[in-house]
Amino acid sequence: MWARLRRRSETLPPLSWRGQVFDVLVAAALALAAVSAGTGTAPSPELFPPAPPGHGDDLLELLLLLVGPLVLRRRYPLTILWVVLAMAPMAADTQLALRLSFYACVIAAYTAAVYSPYRIPALAGLPVAVVLYSGLQQGPPAVPPAMVPLLILGVIAIAAAGLRRWKQQADEDRARMSELERERSEALDRATGQERARIARELHDVVTHNVSMMVIQAGAARKVLDSSPEQTREALLTIEAGGRAAMTELRHVMGLLTMDGAADLAPQPGLDRLGTLVGLLADSGVPVTLARSGEPRPVPPGAELTAYRVVQEALTNTVKHASGATARVLVEYGDDQLRLEVTDTGGTAGPQAATGGGHGLTGLRERLAVHGGTLRAGPRVSGGYRVDARIPLESP
Repeated sequence: MWARLRRRSETLPPLSWRGQVFDVLVAAALALAAVSAGTGTAPSPELFPPAPPGHGDDLLELLLLLVGPLVLRRRYPLTILWVVLAMAPMAADTQLALRLSFYACVIAAYTAAVYSPYRIPALAGLPVAVVLYSGLQQGPPAVPPAMVPLLILGVIAIAAAGLRRWKQQADEDRARMSELERERSEALDRATGQERARIARELHDVVTHNVSMMVIQAGAARKVLDSSPEQTREALLTIEAGGRAAMTELRHVMGLLTMDGAADLAPQPGLDRLGTLVGLLADSGVPVTLARSGEPRPVPPGAELTAYRVVQEALTNTVKHASGATARVLVEYGDDQLRLEVTDTGGTAGPQAATGGGHGLTGLRERLAVHGGTLRAGPRVSGGYRVDARIPLESP
């Protein structure tokens, strides 16, 4: 229970220098009116009745003491309210002091209700104030008839201020929700664009590799169609196998878009499929060797697919740009990284070299960057081309 009373419902708003000056002026105005009443020069006896004779300086000090805390009313709203209530019994002997204490309590109660971050204790102080001043009142009422319209207007003003503050808070919340909705929409657009780019890279890798193999085999079959029917048959079988592989992977990529029939899709290729990939190129007449070093260990599925695509793209470039070359693939498992190196001995550019937009290596760099990997590619000093990719792995 005590913890709930001490809990803040909101933060105390910052106090500007204008607010501080205004609070000082309010306290000074009340003090000046009370002192004037105490000296018999009050302009409105109904608001501040004259002090009884014989009280002198002690009464003036009490009046100043009653309004002094109002200077800090918005900096410590709840504390000032309870200070004013605690000092109220000191003003019970004099009608002037009691009335001034009541005015100070009204101002302090309003300030606590509007500004205090401890809303429950602030509201609980209001009935306490009613009971306290009802018990201290003696003789004429503490609130003169002339003050009743002013107090009614004050309640209306407080209610209007509260409604205005509530509307301002509602507008701020609405603007904040609109901003969050806009940010969510932008994040969704970015995610959609990134997914679209990822699928485009998948389609590029799948189509480029398999179609390049099919074009090479079709060209070879055409050349030996009349002279060597057996070689033509093997070339056609390779074209058929490449077409089936391309269709399988295309169905997988399209399944990412529709999410239908996912159970019928083949798993994404990984490092265990490199042997098949190298074998297809060897069957097409491109000599490729596959070597592995280090202790094989599990690789995250996303990184494994990226590794496969690196080798696939590098070998596709060898077929397109280095016809007649010999290629070598090295898969090296290190302590903290997976290294993939694809080299070739160089050759002549084939008819497929003019196809494609040259975005294969750029797509590979983007793929590797997702997993914190890097890619280096360029001509070798001894001739040919080399692609070197490294993907960080957790230490075993």
